[in-house]
Amino acid sequence: MRLKDKVAIITGAGRGIGKTVALAFAANGSDIVAVDLALSSAEATAEEVKALGRRALAVKCDVSKGDDVERMAKVSARELGGIDILINNAGIADIAPKPFFQVTEEEWDRIMSVNLKGVFLCCKAVFPFMKERGKGKIVNISSGTHFLGAPGLIHYASSKGGVIGLTRTLSRELGDYKINVNSVAPGFTITEGVAALIATPGVDEMAVGRRSIKRRQLPDDLVGAILFLSSDESDFMTGQTLVVDGGVALH
Repeated sequence: MRLKDKVAIITGAGRGIGKTVALAFAANGSDIVAVDLALSSAEATAEEVKALGRRALAVKCDVSKGDDVERMAKVSARELGGIDILINNAGIADIAPKPFFQVTEEEWDRIMSVNLKGVFLCCKAVFPFMKERGKGKIVNISSGTHFLGAPGLIHYASSKGGVIGLTRTLSRELGDYKINVNSVAPGFTITEGVAALIATPGVDEMAVGRRSIKRRQLPDDLVGAILFLSSDESDFMTGQTLVVDGGVALH
């Protein structure tokens, strides 16, 4: 019960990594705010959390919209009594690779508004409640594409690189409030969001082949790192990025 009686907001909790983390946190004693753009998906996760004996709240939220995010934070604190943990997992990952000169301004703005601006807005919204608590944990989900370059994904890789920059800067600003800010950079993880990419011939084989650990990466592979960064065990760790990719980006 490493998160006993903590309140954790998890964005993008309706499926994939977010849902897996929500259920793992609940099994470790945390109450969960399941946040998703699709309310039905958030509600499904919340019901599974309740089945594990923890309190759960489902909230529909577009993380790229400031008013939506502020409402989400206020409702979470009011209904569950505060906010201890924020997992910034919501993001757009189902992107067809293309050369940078074919990426439109609209595509660039869409990725940045969710993957980077959304992280900023969520951190800003929960800060007053963590400050009131006297402690907090923020874990931002970045991506190994930032370290690899990832040709064909310049907008995605840039947004996830921005998340690491945000994490480092915010850790400096929030240290005096005992709020730890770290990030996790997954490799190519098999979720519903990448189903189309997996269907592309050669993609799965390439992803597995370049790893030191020669198998597919699953959402469960990220739970340990995210749980550690959200627990008291990481109280003296901030501004860091844990790369969890099976040994692709070695640095």
